[in-house]
Amino acid sequence: MIEKNQYTFFVNIKLSKKQIKKILEGLYEVNVISVNTHHPPKKRKRFGQFNGYKTNYKKATVKISPSQSISILPKS
Repeated sequence: MIEKNQYTFFVNIKLSKKQIKKILEGLYEVNVISVNTHHPPKKRKRFGQFNGYKTNYKKATVKISPSQSISILPKS
């Protein structure tokens, strides 16, 4: 999705779209066009005789302006 200038991040469940946009604009110095969030369904996990669930998480797909990019690899 890098060709479309879309990046996916795992974020805190309690963050809103506005907060995610503000954090990414400050951290990477890019203009965020849109933020889409997704809560995947819980998955069951079995621990011996006990049943439970995996930790829940939230995914954010962020679209930035076409003239900008986020460097994934650290600069050396």
